[in-house]
Amino acid sequence: MAKDSEIKALDQAKAYGFVEIEAGKPAKVPLDDYAAAIKERGLIAVGIHAGYDALAKDVNDVIATAKALGSTYIVCPWIPHPKEGLSIEQAHKVAADFNTWGKAIREAGLKFGWHPHGFEFAKSASGESPFEIIANETSPENLLFEMDVFWVFHAGQDPAALLEKYGSRWELMHVKDIRKGAVTHLSTGSAPPTDNVPVGTGQIDWPTVLSTAQKVGVKHYFIEDETPAPLQCIPASLKYLRALKL
Repeated sequence: MAKDSEIKALDQAKAYGFVEIEAGKPAKVPLDDYAAAIKERGLIAVGIHAGYDALAKDVNDVIATAKALGSTYIVCPWIPHPKEGLSIEQAHKVAADFNTWGKAIREAGLKFGWHPHGFEFAKSASGESPFEIIANETSPENLLFEMDVFWVFHAGQDPAALLEKYGSRWELMHVKDIRKGAVTHLSTGSAPPTDNVPVGTGQIDWPTVLSTAQKVGVKHYFIEDETPAPLQCIPASLKYLRALKL
């Protein structure tokens, strides 16, 4: 069943008209078979997501997976942290790890990125946030950013302002909207699935966000649907985005 679902997801992506996708190391399908299935469907696995622990365990294995899938980007989507949040001390360690892994990935001819999840924006007593520490202590050549607009907004940040502030370090974007009336300014990194809604029906000012993204040089955009009804919501998001005049 898992094998079928992994291949069916590729078929669904093609049916929606997507060309570029984000992938990962398949759970049940042999890696070479999965790479062939992506190619057969005319899809391009622009990047893969790789967990922090997987990168710490064997960054070269992650690089090999990305290369097997023809990917340019390796993105870390989550930083493990205690319930009380990511501490400043941990943020310094993360920055050092990201620099090390990013250098190895860059020397392998690929790009390393980080997908903040919202909790990294919580301010410490000193006024610094883990996000700021990681951004300031990593080299742009070793670490780029992938913005998940939902989580940035959920944490009380202005997505367009954040795009402007860090400019060309933003190369990837998850296009995802948040329900009108949903509580924001939370650095929890979690929200009910029902707070996810089709793009264009929520709180995000998409014309401003997407025009700013284009201006600063975001290169690849992905619809990440975490709504309770993705088969209904993805077509609605696509309809809105395809009609948007920027």
